[in-house]
Amino acid sequence: MGKDILYIISSPRKGGNSDLLADQFIKGAEESGNTVDKLYLVDKNMGYCRGCMECVKNGECIIDDDVSKILDRMIASDVIVLSTPVYFFSMNSIMKTLIDRTITRYDEITNKEFYYIVTASIEDEKYLKNTFRPLRAFTDCLPGSIPKDKIAATGITEKGAVLNSPVYDEIYEIGKKV
Repeated sequence: MGKDILYIISSPRKGGNSDLLADQFIKGAEESGNTVDKLYLVDKNMGYCRGCMECVKNGECIIDDDVSKILDRMIASDVIVLSTPVYFFSMNSIMKTLIDRTITRYDEITNKEFYYIVTASIEDEKYLKNTFRPLRAFTDCLPGSIPKDKIAATGITEKGAVLNSPVYDEIYEIGKKV
């Protein structure tokens, strides 16, 4: 029986490089018998964490938006893919907003495999440590998290540029192995 995969895309640019990589990963994963749900954070109503700590006091966030449904989906999945473009040496604000909002139920996001996928115009992957480090720090806080591959599509700026990158074929193979 295949795995239930949640592929979370924080890029606001549909049809862009992050989206093209997602489609390749999903193609490989589905060919191997997995089911994949692609979730565009840009389509969701997500407020910023207010730091009020009401969630700690009463177990629920006071913000009425789509985050509780996203958390339900994260909790139900076997595998979570976190995909973000890099605009300035780290994950984008959309992904960070989701991560901040998991505080309400992070201890329920247990025993998940995680993949980290970034696209960046910067050529040298060594500069992406400031992107991978906080993504990994987030998942390290989740009980039983299982970090898997981290994939960086570097030197990618223009929409569609990833099609000419070796990462485009590699991510398909990674998806097949999930």
